Amino acid sequence: MRMTSMTDAIKPEVLAPAGDRERLEAALLYGADAVYLSGTRFGMRRAPANFTEDELRYAVDACHRAGRRVYVTCNILPRNNEMEDLPPYLELLDDIGVDAVIAADPGVMALAKRYAPHCELHVSTQLGVVNYVTAQTLYDLGASRVVLARELSLDEIAEIRAKTSRELELEAFIHGAMCMAYSGRCLLSTYLTGRDGNHGDCAQSCRWGYYLVEPTRPNQPLTIVEEQGETHLLNAYDMCMLEHIPALCRAGVSSFKIEGRAKAAFYVAGITNAYRQAVDGYVASGFSADYRVPDWLREEPTKVSHRPYGTGFYFGMPEQNTATNSYIRTYQATAVVTGYENGRLLLSQRNRFFKGDTLEVLLPGESPLALTVTELYDGEGEPIDSAPHPTMALQLPYDRPLPLGCYLRRKADD
Repeated sequence: MRMTSMTDAIKPEVLAPAGDRERLEAALLYGADAVYLSGTRFGMRRAPANFTEDELRYAVDACHRAGRRVYVTCNILPRNNEMEDLPPYLELLDDIGVDAVIAADPGVMALAKRYAPHCELHVSTQLGVVNYVTAQTLYDLGASRVVLARELSLDEIAEIRAKTSRELELEAFIHGAMCMAYSGRCLLSTYLTGRDGNHGDCAQSCRWGYYLVEPTRPNQPLTIVEEQGETHLLNAYDMCMLEHIPALCRAGVSSFKIEGRAKAAFYVAGITNAYRQAVDGYVASGFSADYRVPDWLREEPTKVSHRPYGTGFYFGMPEQNTATNSYIRTYQATAVVTGYENGRLLLSQRNRFFKGDTLEVLLPGESPLALTVTELYDGEGEPIDSAPHPTMALQLPYDRPLPLGCYLRRKADD
């Protein structure tokens, strides 16, 4: 078995989530090397629209025309009544050219090898790979990649890399919401609400505030802090590893996975763009261990809706965000570019903004660009002072075209 070392220079894949067509197109525009998505069944996220058969065909075609890869999740823990429907679905994925199937259940893995032989097999984080023996065994059984358990440290990942076949790819989550049951298989939502998290229908019960009740005083719930308020015992920080790309690469992570198939396209755009530019900067530095992301890029993850950020288990035990379940929203998407005619950007509104506002253009592969709204027109070309209606057509004078699908944003408190 060939070994690798922590110092091997490997350009990691930037892997972005796609919950629907709009989010897929945002991921591709802003530089994802690959996307992961789901059909309408068998995936661990029910909240997004996901992809019908025709939409799956479109997604594969769009990704391949752009030179990118597409992975489809089949990572639920299926029950007996679902097994008969899996072979034809896997045959469909094989037929349309999906690059990999992501599975967590050994039975699904076996079916994928049989009915989707041209698709790579990626083992989901739901399986909980935490050691090199399991990783190597999965490779020996036909997996080309394992998505590592989120409770691993960088030192543990480095040991897995050193003691497994070099051809085995290691994927790890590097950004997004963290579940208290880090590698999954949580039953809290099922117990409290009847919604099965292992079938993609989690009620996020770990984000709720809880009280203590003393048996002799059942009508006097007590907070677990001295001051007034709630305590969110199980609520994890979001993860952000943007400033630790050299350490991730030295540990042997070959695919950087961004969480967020249920997040908005604006989130996918901003976070994918941030990691794309950070990875490219690291490569341009000659894989320098001293590489640091520039200040403006360090701010990019704060410009999407997020909880307080941490680094998960990578550098030791993570903190829990017990004080609040609130999101931080400092910026909001204002519009999406749909075209350019006669010296004007054609836009579709996403949130209200006004003439006189200073916006930022979220440019793929570049730092954000300031844009002051000195004139604003509706879709018919009539002058207006504000854009108050969702998805309304707009025209905005500008000196050059911008990429279709490009986002404009503004400070939320302006």
